[in-house]
Order: sequence, then structure tokens, then C-alpha cells
Amino acid sequence: MIKKTIIASAIVALVMGCSVKEADQLTKSEGSAFGKHGEIQVQTETKNGQLVDISVLKQNENKVLAASVFTEMKDAMIANNSTQVDGISGATITSGAFKEAVETSLAAAGVTLVAGMAKNNEQSKELLASEQNFDVVVIGSGGAGFSAAITAKNAGANVVIIEKMPTVGGNSLITGGQMNVPGNWVQKKMGIEDDIELFVKDTLKGGDYLGDPEMVQLLAEQALPAAEWLRDYIKVDFYKDQLFQFGGHSVKRALIPRNHTGAEWISKFMAKTDELQIPIHTRTTATALIKDQNGRVIGVEAEKNGQKIIYNAERGVIMATGGFGANVAMRTKYVPELDNRYGTTNARGIMGDGIVMAEKLNAKTHNMESIQTYPICHIDTGVISLIADSRFFGAIVVNKEGHRFVEELERRDVISRAILAQTEQQAYVLWGGEIEDIAGVVSVHKDEFGELNRKGMMYKADSIEELASKFGIDEKALMAQVGRVNQFAKAGDDKEFNHRGGLKTIMKPPFYMLVAKPSVHHTMGGLMTDTHTRVLDTQGKVIAGLFAAGEVTGMTHGSNRLGGNAITDITVFGRIAGKEAAAQ
Repeated sequence: MIKKTIIASAIVALVMGCSVKEADQLTKSEGSAFGKHGEIQVQTETKNGQLVDISVLKQNENKVLAASVFTEMKDAMIANNSTQVDGISGATITSGAFKEAVETSLAAAGVTLVAGMAKNNEQSKELLASEQNFDVVVIGSGGAGFSAAITAKNAGANVVIIEKMPTVGGNSLITGGQMNVPGNWVQKKMGIEDDIELFVKDTLKGGDYLGDPEMVQLLAEQALPAAEWLRDYIKVDFYKDQLFQFGGHSVKRALIPRNHTGAEWISKFMAKTDELQIPIHTRTTATALIKDQNGRVIGVEAEKNGQKIIYNAERGVIMATGGFGANVAMRTKYVPELDNRYGTTNARGIMGDGIVMAEKLNAKTHNMESIQTYPICHIDTGVISLIADSRFFGAIVVNKEGHRFVEELERRDVISRAILAQTEQQAYVLWGGEIEDIAGVVSVHKDEFGELNRKGMMYKADSIEELASKFGIDEKALMAQVGRVNQFAKAGDDKEFNHRGGLKTIMKPPFYMLVAKPSVHHTMGGLMTDTHTRVLDTQGKVIAGLFAAGEVTGMTHGSNRLGGNAITDITVFGRIAGKEAAAQ
């Protein structure tokens, strides 16, 4: 509901001969719009065509991504007396909804902002000293960057994180946040047998044996210590009695963070950096690496608000800039098929900057042609569908003809290619009350359900027939397929695709279905590094002073990264990079 309130005040002069004069009116009104995670409701205050204040009354956006929207955009609107201000890069949907909500509120009040009434006291852009001195400079504020910075700080180094985007988190923030850990405490509680050897076997096989065995072994051995560090020191809240089994894994081994998103651990990383007083310089773009006459990397050249800044790094620079999944030109250089017809699950800033910077120092890249798509994403935006994690609990994937066509827990690349071979290059994920009772994905991701439901991309119904009708799926064929699935589930034997996690019955209403297609998700290629995370040049020699961790590297995953291995990767190697850089 949109409300409008006019508050009028009067100054009464009690001196004879003076009349009562009404002062300027302050106009308050409300407006709303739908953001990424539901309704955003605001209240505006205006006076004589001047925007005085904006208050956010209701919102449920990602607290990390949205922070700049509700502060920087608000301040810019008030300072410029206009809603025509830049949105926050990386938070496009929230930015657009905030702007729409403010405009709706102004329209409800019948207020037109007066041109030329921008405030003269515009805040000056933040300026930093043109030369900054630190022991360790970390480029990138995703999981690898945070892990590296915190570890280096605890090793006695003076550390800074520089981040080109206005908000921190990168891809780590918008993932489901699950982390594969062999022999973890939840497995033991659930009676699941697992070990380092099996994890190594699954990971190497999942990457077609193109991943570096030594790096995979290190990943597996350090997974549990890294997870315990996240749990006990960073204070990430993992579910105590639930695990994911991603495609390609032999057993359930992925720890699940609170609310099934990376926001849980990025917010905890932010709290820890505040506690340790590690500065984070956002909107600061690294443009070049600086080396001395001996070829050692000794700093970073960066740009912030048009200002050039030199970050001197006494001990080392850690590259944690992520991959290049959002860079269409770069990914089509290696895989021409992955052009702009494909969406991406990546954050906007994942453009391969770190790889390009390091290449200018003759750094060697490896496995660049290995680019992964994620099979179940929103068909309009390309964003990964977290609510479709029901697939890991027994939901089935069918085509327009109502048939299953791939094992639901196959490798991501296998499922993606299978979907692209179907009618309209789309698939439909179906599950019922039995699976939802266990997975709870609709309740956890209720905002995603609301968004998809409004767009006609997901429905809840009391019958499967109703869902088939809404999506135009062959009803008879779908009912026959569900009947077979129920038989296989009861018998514990999937005779069609040998479902490795075990099928579940789909008999209990309500039933859920969404439509999805693949998007570019992860780039397995990147900088060549050794087990100490030191970057190597084209001759295989160490580039002194330069370290790298996370998706910017290209040694671990081979042709295909298994689900849940990214969080393990960035935490394990981020910690190693921080330790190694601090020790220089």
C-alpha cells in the first residue's frame, strides 16, 4: 500500500500587525518495488521539490551486496536531487528496485524533483595517500582473498585487501557455500564412511584426470583443517546434521552453511577482518604488478576514483581475483561456443583481470580451455538456482516431453550438455513433499521462489498434472515417468540412470517444478602455481613475491570442477598463500 502524509507547520507571530504565516511543507510518502529477494519499501521526504531524506522501511536483500545500494545510492540521490544516479555494480537488481521504489514514492506524493536544486555540499570522493605501505597486498575480496589476508595477518604481517567492486565477496558471496570435506564431523555423526583417498579419486576422475595430482592431494589433506578453521575461528555456522552430495562424488561430504548461501561465511570473514583491523579498500582497481630490477614482485599499481595509488608489498602480493566467467570476449577466446547467448552465474567483476596482469610478467597459464557451465540456472538472468538444490535430495530432471534424460547427480558438464540437447534447450526440475520435508529448499529460499513464481518460472501445486499443464509438458508421459521413479525409489534401484544418491518417491503434495537452463559457471584454467601457491613463469620458474589462490589458478580441477570443491579450494589454498607470503 502506498501512503501519503503532508506535515504542515506554521509559525505564529504574536506581535500586533503580523499575520500567521504557513511555512514550507514537508511531504512524506511511501513506495515499493520488487528486488532480488522480495519487496523493497521506502519512505521519501521532500520539501519544495528538494529530496530531503530516504528511509528503507522493508527489504530482505543480500546484506553484503545491498549495503552500498541503501547508503551510496541514497546519498547520491539526495546530493543530486535526482533518482538518475548510477547503480551499484554487482547489485544491479537491488539497485534498480531501490530506484523504482523511490520513484514510486515520489509519484505517489505528486512530487517532481526540481532540476538545478542539487545540494552544493556534495561529499568529496574518498582520497587515499598516493603511496601505501604493507607487508602483504591481497587483490580480491572473495573467499580466497579473505582466507589469505586473515592467515597472513595472524602470521604477523601488515595486510591490506584491495577490491575493484563497491562490495566484497565476489563469486563466494553468491554461491550456495557448500564445502566438500572428507572425514568431516557431520559424516561421522551420520555414519558416512569417507576418506582422503576417495576424495582424491573422485576429484581426479571428475576432471578427467587432467588436474594436477599433487595439488589435488594437498586439497584433500588440508580440507578438514580448513573447515575446522572456518567453524572454530571464523565462526561459520554449518548445519550439524545435513550434507550435500554433489554430482561426481561417491558419498555425501559437502558441509552446508547456514541458509545455504555464501553470505554466511563472507559476513563472518568481514567480521573477522574488522576484529583484526585489516583494511579493505573497495572501488580500488589493480591495474599492474610492480617488480624490482631482479624481477621480484614488490607491489601493485591501482586506481581509485581517478587517483593513482601505489601499494608497496614488502613480503608479497597475493592474486585472488577469481576466474573470467563474466568476460565473454575472454572465454570465447578459448571456447568460441560460449558467447553472449549464454548467461553466467558469476559476479559482474569476474573478468580475468588477475590472469591478464600476471601474464604481463610472463606468468604461465594452464588449462584455459576448460570452462564449466552450471546446469540449473534461471532462464532469464543466468543466475544459479539455489532452490533447485532439491536435486541433491532426490528431485528429478525432465524435458518438455516429460522424460528423464540424464542422471540428476551426474557431473555438471554432462548434465549441461544433456539439457542443451533437449527441446528449447531447457529442463524442468520436479519434486514433492517427501523431498521438501528433508531438503527444505523452498522455505530456505522463499525469496527465490517468490521471484520465479512471479515470472512464471516456478510453481507449487497440489497435483503433478497441474504443473505439467502450466509448463506445457506432456502430462501422460510425465505421469508415467513419475510412476517409474516411484517404483525405482521403493525398490532402491534406478533402472534408468542408476541414480548414485538413491531416488526418492514423488507422491506427497504439494509438488514443485521450475524451468532451468545452463549458464557459464566456473573457469578451471588460470595461472600455473606450485604447492606453495607461488606463481610460475613460462619457463616453470617461480615469480618471486607473487602468489595466487582460488579460481585465478588453473592446476587443480582439470577439465571439470566437481560441485562443492570450489569452497574447499579457495579456503585451503588461500590459507597457504597467506602463510607463504607472510613468511617471506
